Amino acid sequence: MAELKNIMHVEDDPSIQQVAKIALEAVGGFNVHTCSSGKQALADYATVLPQLILLDVMMPGMDGPTTLLQLQQQFDLSQIPIVFMTAKVQSNEIASYRALGAVDVVVKPFDPMTLSSQLQQIWLDFHQ
Repeated sequence: MAELKNIMHVEDDPSIQQVAKIALEAVGGFNVHTCSSGKQALADYATVLPQLILLDVMMPGMDGPTTLLQLQQQFDLSQIPIVFMTAKVQSNEIASYRALGAVDVVVKPFDPMTLSSQLQQIWLDFHQ
């Protein structure tokens, strides 16, 4: 199994983008490509070729679930763990994210000190 290095983070809030990028790069040693919209994620995916996608659920224009469906229509994501990031974590909401193809959900607000280890564990679980 390859080591997790490249993460695409799709998030419209600049302050969350910044905290997540620092947390994942400085603490986790990952390369993070930040997209501020679903549209940008669709445009950038082919050049970034992320190993894992961290996707905000609620975004203006194209929300996370719609972004995921569009990505799945255009690209083979079968080897890419998709992780939604959201404050909406009722069990029925989590079930709907999983039904769309997400492997896990990171709860907002997230802990910057544990975000990279959380994603690393999701990566390992996905590849077992």
